[in-house]
Amino acid sequence: MLLVDTKVDVQYRNGGISMEKIPNAVYTRELREEAVKMITEGGMKASEVARILSIPKSTITYWIRAEKKGRLSCVESSKKPMSETEMEILNLKRELAQVKMERDFLKKASAYFAKESHPGTRS
Repeated sequence: MLLVDTKVDVQYRNGGISMEKIPNAVYTRELREEAVKMITEGGMKASEVARILSIPKSTITYWIRAEKKGRLSCVESSKKPMSETEMEILNLKRELAQVKMERDFLKKASAYFAKESHPGTRS
């Protein structure tokens, strides 16, 4: 099963980080069915599944209600499915954002510890 996190895009502006929602996240039918199965058959909580799959809990609970009504396969059927290339681009954007955040954290941490190692200097 291929998982795609399409919810956020990280922007760096003026030295700060802002997370922006990517509109119209599209999840495959297989992903929706697997998420519901993890709860109904696997005994997991919706919040656990949401955290594992990086999907909002409200989306998971919506899918569970749709499954109980027998309409899970109809959910979002009007949206165009993503191509493999689009899914790969979204995964790469997510990875790049994660690496940038880690890099920025390491820069700040190294500056902090460099200051701590020289207590007599002014910054």
